[in-house]
Amino acid sequence: MKNRVFIIVIIVIFLAGIAGSVMVWTAPAKSRVRVVSNEEVVYSADLNTAEDTTFDVRCEDHVNTIEIRDHQIRVLSADCPDQTCVRMGWLKSASMPIVCLPHKLVVEFTDDTQEIDAVTR
Repeated sequence: MKNRVFIIVIIVIFLAGIAGSVMVWTAPAKSRVRVVSNEEVVYSADLNTAEDTTFDVRCEDHVNTIEIRDHQIRVLSADCPDQTCVRMGWLKSASMPIVCLPHKLVVEFTDDTQEIDAVTR
């Protein structure tokens, strides 16, 4: 009896994982992004219409270079010691933003439709 309950629980967890994966894969692709530095939005754009560009985001004495190319966004370079934000590559998912903790930087998809569409610093 205990084995049967255990197997049923495992099957339910497995099916829930498959259902969650399908929901993530079939979710509409987001194209609106924002760059937040030190809790302040410094850039916001729709990647479908954004021009290819690079720009620097400064926080105190540190800098991250952001690249937008072919309707994608990434941290191209940073002067932080661990380079985690650079190694994350292109932003792919709303559930996994690009984060640079030493520089207090977040690059993320957003549903926010406020029109900034420019670097504000």
